[in-house]
Amino acid sequence: MEKYSRRSILLSTVVAAVLFSLIPVSISIPFILFHGIGDKCSGGVSNFTQLLTNLSGSPGYCLEIGNGEKDSWFMPLRKQTSVACEKVKAMKVLSQGYNIVAESQGNLVARGLIEFCDNAPPVLNYISLGGPHAGIAKIPKCNSGPICAIGEALLKLEVYTDFVQDHIAPSGYIKIPGEISKYLEHSKYLPKLNNERPDERNSTFKDRFTNLHNLVLVMFESDTMLIPKETAWFGYYEDEGFDTLLSAQQTKLYREDWIGLKALDAAGKVKFESVLGDHLSISDEEVVEFVVPYLMQNCM
Repeated sequence: MEKYSRRSILLSTVVAAVLFSLIPVSISIPFILFHGIGDKCSGGVSNFTQLLTNLSGSPGYCLEIGNGEKDSWFMPLRKQTSVACEKVKAMKVLSQGYNIVAESQGNLVARGLIEFCDNAPPVLNYISLGGPHAGIAKIPKCNSGPICAIGEALLKLEVYTDFVQDHIAPSGYIKIPGEISKYLEHSKYLPKLNNERPDERNSTFKDRFTNLHNLVLVMFESDTMLIPKETAWFGYYEDEGFDTLLSAQQTKLYREDWIGLKALDAAGKVKFESVLGDHLSISDEEVVEFVVPYLMQNCM
């Protein structure tokens, strides 16, 4: 599911050399990377983390949660976020602040870390690649083997039951138009993350999110994984059904500023970016344009 094209070491080296020549000597801000569902920090994700380090000059760390490939499916997101919180607080290299790059479902762990984690070091820049921020309206397609197939089968049982919510991570952000009352009552992750329940809105979550220096939201124009693809920009369907797709700015989350997205946008801190590929298909050149600059804002 989380597959990137092969990246050129030569390109990254050349671009890095050019970029480094344009900035003064300074102390690099570290970054952490969260992979998506069905993936793990080794292999392609490790290569991507190294690419970002090569291009930006900043030390990067892929933060693994549990088994990675399996637990990204079967550990509920609230537990994944708790594990991430404790790991980040234990990493001394992050103690003065850090940046986040997150892929797909990993964005919901990243945002949980920003909003829910008490006494944590500050997150400065947050780059989201294909994040299902406003939810997904359909079960994501499965094409990565038996673990994925088992998870998909369980999701089809009844997504808003306690059993599914407690055992299948994507159930925490499936938001079916026309079933919003069930979603708000029974979904155990996204309604809290997005401050959607009127009687449970938490100003601390909003304050922490609003403290970001930059929020970069990258949408994939040909995304076949996220339904709708605009969820990567916080856009989503109307509550009543699939007939009307709202832009981020048209949603109540934005207009009533439940999590501080509107305030960040008004301050010029939100970058709505798009690339032409399918889910997480991003070229080296696009990485240089949309990701690397926010990993190079160093401490002088």
